[in-house]
Amino acid sequence: MQDAGRDDASLAERIGAGDDADAEAQLCRRWFPRVRAYGRLHLRDADAAADLAQEVLVVVIGALRERRVTDADRLAAYVSGVCRNVVRDWKKGEHRRGALLQRFGPTWLETVAPAPSVEGARLSECLGRLGPRDRAIVVLTYYADSDGDEIARELGMTTGNVRVARHRALKQLLACMHREGEP
Repeated sequence: MQDAGRDDASLAERIGAGDDADAEAQLCRRWFPRVRAYGRLHLRDADAAADLAQEVLVVVIGALRERRVTDADRLAAYVSGVCRNVVRDWKKGEHRRGALLQRFGPTWLETVAPAPSVEGARLSECLGRLGPRDRAIVVLTYYADSDGDEIARELGMTTGNVRVARHRALKQLLACMHREGEP
């Protein structure tokens, strides 16, 4: 395990020394599965765990590039701390998302003109099946006409994570809309 620590420290130093895309890619390949496992344990959601790994690695690479990690030998502790902070921030963000759903959720169907077809009812049902975060992102995108940066600020996420979550939510909506014979 000491060799892995030395390898991580070497990669961290290479990243801090300059533009070393290979070192960044190696560090991401090494740490992505570990951070995702942390996310699965603490978030209990595979998609959220992958989002966590992406956000944590962006923060870590940024800190290494800016030389904010002063002890490369303690990179594991730094990554662990970033994981804890991001998960804590996300959980705080759940309260904000809940407030947004309270604000937009009940009025969503009241303000949109009733659909004259079965598709409208199906869409409402499929929206209801989305998780709170994904529903908030879809509602803010198409109902409040917010862009990714606005949604990211409102929900305490990064713009990249908003794009990934929106993509997954729309994929779920599309799959739900095309299921035949399902109530």
